[in-house]
Amino acid sequence: MPTLLISRRLPPAVEQRAARSYDARPNQADEPYTTDRLLALAADADALLVCPGNTIDAALIGRLPASVKIVATYSVGYDHIDVKAAIARGLVVTNTPEVLTDATADTAILLMLAAARRAGEGERLVRAGKWDGWKPTQLLGTHVSGKRLGILGMGRIGQAVAKRARGFDMEIHYSDIRRQPPEREHGATFHATPEDLLPHAEVLSLHMPGGAENARFLNAARIALLPAGAIVVNSARGTLVDDDALIAALKSGRIAAAGLDVYANEPHLHPGYLTLENACLLPHLGSATLETRNAMGFRALDNLDAFFAGKTPPDLVTG
Repeated sequence: MPTLLISRRLPPAVEQRAARSYDARPNQADEPYTTDRLLALAADADALLVCPGNTIDAALIGRLPASVKIVATYSVGYDHIDVKAAIARGLVVTNTPEVLTDATADTAILLMLAAARRAGEGERLVRAGKWDGWKPTQLLGTHVSGKRLGILGMGRIGQAVAKRARGFDMEIHYSDIRRQPPEREHGATFHATPEDLLPHAEVLSLHMPGGAENARFLNAARIALLPAGAIVVNSARGTLVDDDALIAALKSGRIAAAGLDVYANEPHLHPGYLTLENACLLPHLGSATLETRNAMGFRALDNLDAFFAGKTPPDLVTG
């Protein structure tokens, strides 16, 4: 059986399936591997199953043993992998698309509601023993119902967020590199550029890909285009946000609230967020349901199975 190094603990059903088909070597302690540790453990591996926290850069790829032929990432995004270096090395890379859509869209709506209704502040108030009863003006938030929702990136997840938001009678606006066909728009208003969209977005939800081209996309200039008192939600990539700019806008009230599930340099998020009551912060829970995490693992194993059977993996990134 091929030897498979698994960089983190995965749900039991996934590890059990891996053990049936591979000489599987899970990370029993579930402590993040350093680069040197990962390379040492991969000395005789045929494949790696890695997670977004593992940076598979050109330097690491250049040091991988010749036995490693494929890297399957347990994620949709693969900006933690240097794909160009992988291609140059002849290394196959796969991801796990499609199976995260509903869970991540649910999380975006959760963040939207929590930020708008100041749920994080309320939860902290109760836990601290400082809640002294109902008051007419206590923790007044805002409706999302009837608001204009701006979606940047109308792929699978963006479309799923729009579907859910319609249940709150939100008016959907979006921008993407191309317009969706009418049957996928469902009446949403298309804007050819993000800059055209932003002035309409009373609530802004980010669903763009990561990578250098979108790094710190939501910067001070683009924040200034949003309506005063807008709400910002990010369940996509932490690198999409210029943290200093968003923190300044939250402090000034230019942005009323933010709901964030992802951060640049995770888990070391910008400390400026930690003191802001109007920032609802989650620890990257977007896909954190048992059903989704199992599906991600099975999809990764499907790709590995196909590769070792001499077939093209269905979710090939390096094709």
